[in-house]
Amino acid sequence: MSAMEGRKLQLAGGSTYLVSLPKRWVMGAGLKAGDTVFLETVRDGSVSIRPHAADRIETRRKIFSVREEESRDHLLRKLVGAYVGGFGLIEVRFPPSNAAFTRRVAREFCRLVIGPEVIEETKNALVIQDLSDATDLSIDKCLRRMQLTVRAMIEDSVSSLKSADQSLAHDVELRGQDVNRLYWMIAKQYHLSQTHPLHNGNNGSNGSSAAVTGYLLIARHLERIGRHAMRIAANFPALAQEKSIDPKLMKDIDDARASLVALLDKAFSALVTRNIVLANEAIDARVEHEKLIEGLTHRVASKRGEELLALGNVVDSLGRAAVYTSEIAEQGIDIAVMTDPEAT
Repeated sequence: MSAMEGRKLQLAGGSTYLVSLPKRWVMGAGLKAGDTVFLETVRDGSVSIRPHAADRIETRRKIFSVREEESRDHLLRKLVGAYVGGFGLIEVRFPPSNAAFTRRVAREFCRLVIGPEVIEETKNALVIQDLSDATDLSIDKCLRRMQLTVRAMIEDSVSSLKSADQSLAHDVELRGQDVNRLYWMIAKQYHLSQTHPLHNGNNGSNGSSAAVTGYLLIARHLERIGRHAMRIAANFPALAQEKSIDPKLMKDIDDARASLVALLDKAFSALVTRNIVLANEAIDARVEHEKLIEGLTHRVASKRGEELLALGNVVDSLGRAAVYTSEIAEQGIDIAVMTDPEAT
């Protein structure tokens, strides 16, 4: 039988397309009328038809050996790398003298990311298994949670300065870890989509590999916005040494905060709705935001010492974060064009 043959699509019922299957293939697969076949969207856009459901994605295993001089940061980076790379099982081997150190870092890693748990331990090795389910926490769900978290961090970072609330400023910094956890989950989903095309149908991307790549870039932009919110909150101690921030200056900073949040909302809404017109509005609106930042920059320049540095950091972050909102809107346009045939 020829490796490739053409078959015409037929329209049935006004909304369903049908295509006939070669009889020899059907008979060879032991199928009959009424049986179910399984479709898999492949990375290149083609569709493969299986007579039986595909097996579950095989769990990959990564093995690390801890050296005597291994540092906490080096081991932690390797564990995160294995997690992002889609390894469902991570085995860490270590000399008995490094047992306490390795177990401590392994448990810290499990707290830093979503899913992994230590499931086996011996005197010179431990095994970490990723228990997270991509269908329960898909890319689009992670992105929505990231956007809501980052948005709240922006709001609260400026509010902490406005109300001199140290606990709120500290809470902003703690939430940065939540953003990292979601970013690493999306990065893991991206790598799984590259190695297992079938995974694309379960991660919220509707089978589009191009969309998964775009979502990873957007997650990176959201992570950067979160970092700038943390940077704003981190200036609380220096500004708290002053009696208070000039009320007029504080109002201008708050206006810039409201402008940034509006840009983020518009850019993310455009992404979710595949609205190219709204995405362009979000990009164009940054011009007015930059005017606010420029005015703030001139006002802050009159300050001195630590207050000048701290306020300069706040204003700079409010400006830089807006650049990432534009990147989100631009990526939203790219995804809309690639995945929506009717997008204009």
